[in-house]
Amino acid sequence: VQLQAFGGGLVQPGGSLRLSCAASGSIFSINDMGWYRRAPGKQRELVAAITSGGRTNYADSVKGRFTISRDNAKNTVYLQMNSLKPEDTAVYYCNIEGRVLGTFTYTNYWGQGTQVTVSS
Repeated sequence: VQLQAFGGGLVQPGGSLRLSCAASGSIFSINDMGWYRRAPGKQRELVAAITSGGRTNYADSVKGRFTISRDNAKNTVYLQMNSLKPEDTAVYYCNIEGRVLGTFTYTNYWGQGTQVTVSS
């Protein structure tokens, strides 16, 4: 299973970016999907997560500004980020809990990370 993330970049404060992450490989099903981030000098933190049923969970720092969504047909998770702040600057990682064809357990898979920089 491979996860490919897209959409990072440089944006001014108050701007928007949309991240996407597509999972490929012999995937049978996916439970939770999510986005994490690691800012310089800080530990990795959960930004947002979404269950297979569409229930969402957000870090307090991004509530009302970020929206997570998923397309189950495409095995893809999105993160719409609005009203970006300099403190949102970090490497963003996507994560899925996936089950591979022929297996009966779910495993966590990680994307390679995409840099988001919010600066004027």
